[in-house]
Amino acid sequence: MAEIEIHASPEHAADAFSRGVSIMVAVVGVVLAVVTIASHRAHTASVIHRTEANDEWTYYQAKKIREHLLDVASSLAATMAASDAQKARALAQTFAKDRDRYAREAQDIQHDAQDRDDASEREEARALRFDVGEGFLELGLVLSSLYFLSKRKFFPVLGGLAAVFGAAVSASNWLI
Repeated sequence: MAEIEIHASPEHAADAFSRGVSIMVAVVGVVLAVVTIASHRAHTASVIHRTEANDEWTYYQAKKIREHLLDVASSLAATMAASDAQKARALAQTFAKDRDRYAREAQDIQHDAQDRDDASEREEARALRFDVGEGFLELGLVLSSLYFLSKRKFFPVLGGLAAVFGAAVSASNWLI
């Protein structure tokens, strides 16, 4: 029996347009990987900022509670008829001084918490832009890949447009 040698080569290997589409798909895939990682990092940063903001708001709340308790204690000490009025006044002044300190500290903590809230919102906006860019890059990858099944040239054109738009939306994060 004679051996039959069959040379199988991909039909798109000789076609220059197909090679170009293949390279475009590879480049879009690499850009998609970079944008996906950046998107995940932005989401993680947003969660971290939100957690830090929540911690700051909890700390702020604790300071405000202490401030209120000292306000009440100061008022009570000032109005109480004590055997030593001088001691009651000193105690009321100490409570008032501590209350004022807690109020100042709470104000600083409030500014920090607001800054962390703002940072979280900025990261959420960045993550959204990365997500939109990622979606268009995926669309571009799929549309471009459809060329190999259909041999219709409008698929890589549409895919290229979607990929360029997705890359532009994603790149806007580094420009802002």
